[in-house]
Amino acid sequence: MCATCGCSDGGTAGPGARVIDPAHPGRHDHPHDHGPDSGHAGPPHDHEHGPGAHRHAPGVDDHAARTVALEVDLLARNDDLAGRNRDWLAERGIVALNLMSSPGAGKTTLLERTIRDLGAELPCAVLEGDQETLLDAERIGSTGARVVQINTGAGCHLDADMVADGLRTLAPERGCLLFVENVGNLVCPALFDLGEAARVVIMSVTEGADKPLKYPHMFRTADLVLLNKIDLLPYVDFDVRHCVDGARRAKPGVAVLEVSATRGDGLDAWYGWLRRARARSVVPEHR
Repeated sequence: MCATCGCSDGGTAGPGARVIDPAHPGRHDHPHDHGPDSGHAGPPHDHEHGPGAHRHAPGVDDHAARTVALEVDLLARNDDLAGRNRDWLAERGIVALNLMSSPGAGKTTLLERTIRDLGAELPCAVLEGDQETLLDAERIGSTGARVVQINTGAGCHLDADMVADGLRTLAPERGCLLFVENVGNLVCPALFDLGEAARVVIMSVTEGADKPLKYPHMFRTADLVLLNKIDLLPYVDFDVRHCVDGARRAKPGVAVLEVSATRGDGLDAWYGWLRRARARSVVPEHR
């Protein structure tokens, strides 16, 4: 149980995950020796207990203190594993980008277009996070990129352990761009470090322009904000300046790019940002 939001954190991408590999249709790979800390069988389960496992004395203060302690412990364990993920990725020159947004902001459509346009130049791989189904992973697989679906069940975010599991299964090639498409949610994903090199927050003009003010922590953690679906601006009531001002109030100076994943507006600037992110990573020689 996730102490920060109360969701189940039982997402998996290991033995039960499906690898969609366009080069080998129908193949389901489960390599367990390629990801960070490959001997790691999962996080300690001392934070999960059956009914009645604890007897707490009455009192709100005691319960609140225990809740805070559990949250701190959970995030500390997550950050430790995120650090291991980050080291593993850096050793291989893999640039991991954590893509976060509300449901329906256009993350998957943007990824499809990005991979089709840049895949020949920059090798790409994807960890796809959703509560259920393989629908988005199948869409990404159709682009030719290797992809692993991580289903979180009732969980509303990915965490570092799920990503470590996914990396063991995905076995991304050295020097690639690794896109981690997080579960659609503007709250909890911001709290969990996955080991990524950068965070990209995507929102669309079909959402309220006040989203950065309502969900400041998400935008405070962003390295880049993409304002998507600008082709719809003539048909929706959306104040671009108000949205950008709100994002920069949450994080002064944050870069904001206006794009349309369907029509192609602004994508050259997005691709330039990706090239620069990739250029900052030096691929080590094989040891």
